Amino acid sequence: MAKQWSEGHSTSILCVGVAPGPEGLLASGSEGGEVTVWNQEGTIIDRLTLSGEEDSTSVVFSPLVPNQLYVSHGDTVSVFDPRKLKAPVEEFKGVGEEEINALALNETGSALAVADDSGAVRILELPGGKVCRTLRRHTNICSSVAFRPHRPNNLVSAGLDMQVMLWGLQKTRPLWTLNLQDVAEEEGDHQQRPGQLFNPPLAHCVSVSSCGNILVCAAEDGRVHLMRIGSGSKLEQHGAIKAHSQGASQAHFISFLSHPYWLITGGNDSSVALWDLSKHPMAAPEGKIHKTAPRRRKGKNKSKRKEQPQDEEKTSLTAEDEAAAVGAEDMEEEKSGPKLSINHGDKVNWLCPAVLKGEPNVIVADQSSNLTVYSLPQM
Repeated sequence: MAKQWSEGHSTSILCVGVAPGPEGLLASGSEGGEVTVWNQEGTIIDRLTLSGEEDSTSVVFSPLVPNQLYVSHGDTVSVFDPRKLKAPVEEFKGVGEEEINALALNETGSALAVADDSGAVRILELPGGKVCRTLRRHTNICSSVAFRPHRPNNLVSAGLDMQVMLWGLQKTRPLWTLNLQDVAEEEGDHQQRPGQLFNPPLAHCVSVSSCGNILVCAAEDGRVHLMRIGSGSKLEQHGAIKAHSQGASQAHFISFLSHPYWLITGGNDSSVALWDLSKHPMAAPEGKIHKTAPRRRKGKNKSKRKEQPQDEEKTSLTAEDEAAAVGAEDMEEEKSGPKLSINHGDKVNWLCPAVLKGEPNVIVADQSSNLTVYSLPQM
């Protein structure tokens, strides 16, 4: 049974966040700089239109201080007390080189990652907001960032250059880079399906499981790409599930169901789907790798590697690394579909899994000015 939360916005809602704790508030941001704070029953606590009226592109609550809400708009991050939005408690102006697309806080609340249209990711020290690191490797818009749980100095980023990168914040170059376009070329079965436009795998959203070792990336090719991080933060395996008939815009692990491998996804096909990845080879118990004979790419490997700058070759996966890592990519990918599929009826802008009044839910933001709340089964 779906519930509508209305009258909080007058424009399309772009992002939703939930504060920690059983009584945690929720926040949503929309086009034109609107920010609204809700309680768990969908009652509006407060609302505000930011000066400048630039889109509110990301809303994130502090994991340790529930009365701190970070909101990105334009090249600025504003910090609010969500109980009274009248004016920001603090503002970090110009921390984005261009418009900011995504924010992420590490679990200790000591670092804020800011991803923007230039492709740069800036790391801000908290408190204070001092820029302590700028990460530049994306060649197009950086659309999403996420810290690894239990590893507050590891950050994942993804962008419209079709690349997913894992960073150790001590260095300014990635530990590894996975090019989703190369993955698509390597797959012999990556073909257009009925009803699916053949889109390049532009990366829209990344999420990391609570164990910190499995990460997912929703991409424009309709797939949710899966990666397993092994010892030494190396990329151990990668694969994908064919999640949506059009671009996949959202993918988030759910931390409050029966195991850490429940995943909720949303897409431009107007559907929302719940997946159980616990049986997928990527989430195999004790990190066992299920290997299949990898497919070799036909004559492209050497020429592609020669074209890379020398320092990039060290941090990107070589063709042989990719072939070894692909492991389980073709194994049982389609064996089980989603455990729950919802025809939402509108393109999905954002998904926010949340426990509301003790019950598991997912909050959906779409092209409208309302939020839709779906209850999830007790799994």
